[in-house]
Amino acid sequence: MKIAIIGAGLAGLACARALAASGHQVRLFDKGRAAGGRLATRRLEHDGQTIRFDHGAQYLRVRHAGFGRLLAEQGCQPWPRSEDGEDGPRLVPVPAMSALPRALAQGLDLTTGVHVAALRRQEEGWMLGHVPAAVVKGPIAPPGLEPVWEGPFDAVALTAPAPQSAALLAVPAPDLAEALEVVEYAPCWSWMAAFAEPLPLPDTLRPDLGPIGWAARNNAKPGREGPEAWVVQTAPQWSREHLESSPEQVSAALRAVLRAPEPLVQAAHRWRFSLVERALGRPCLWDAGLKLGVAGDFCLAGRAESAFLSGEALAQAMRS
Repeated sequence: MKIAIIGAGLAGLACARALAASGHQVRLFDKGRAAGGRLATRRLEHDGQTIRFDHGAQYLRVRHAGFGRLLAEQGCQPWPRSEDGEDGPRLVPVPAMSALPRALAQGLDLTTGVHVAALRRQEEGWMLGHVPAAVVKGPIAPPGLEPVWEGPFDAVALTAPAPQSAALLAVPAPDLAEALEVVEYAPCWSWMAAFAEPLPLPDTLRPDLGPIGWAARNNAKPGREGPEAWVVQTAPQWSREHLESSPEQVSAALRAVLRAPEPLVQAAHRWRFSLVERALGRPCLWDAGLKLGVAGDFCLAGRAESAFLSGEALAQAMRS
């Protein structure tokens, strides 16, 4: 089959790799500059130096042997070791979180920088309409913008966050769209800041109260270089209350909480669909009659491993 996959995070990449290995012709579409989704790395420039920040997923946990083998093959390293030992060590790709999805995307047909805004079925198959991601300021494309149409495709897999996938499915597959309504997310802000001197803090922080849900000294991770660099991610309730704040307001608020000095460079990124608070409860969705499927971490649990397993489950369903 000729298959389109919307989203090149871990779910989309896992699905694409499994389908391509079975001989199918697969094409991925993603709004980012590269594959990865929330396994993301942001680069900021200061005084001729590039400073990297893992501003999405901070680390990976392993419960499934297949996912563990994949991380071992890609040279992921522990950082730091688990406090409770339940899931083994936290693992991080080297030299950045984005190294893992970029490695998995090698050899795949990937189109980046596009926001898939429409999906329609014709006699020949499925057509995808996309617009430049740069013009999309919110979760949906602005009205009146004529999309570029690609296709036809024999089947389509959607691995974008559940609300975005549901919006695309509302007309051609309302039953699938309705099934996704149970999924709930918390948003998150990520503040990235580099400093001239180390902050007098441990490498990781997870406060019980306040706006900060997680903070980490990014340059303490294996394979990272450069100056003192921190990623601070906001707690769910604070994120909801400040979802529409400006990056400057968020940066100032988090800097005040940490009592940090003036950064060398800083930025803030808003993740509208970050922490899965209520999952679908199924590995994936697949309508064999329509040849439409859905996968993502939101299907099973809010973990990177769950996204990978969901993508593989959808590929298996599509091959059946």
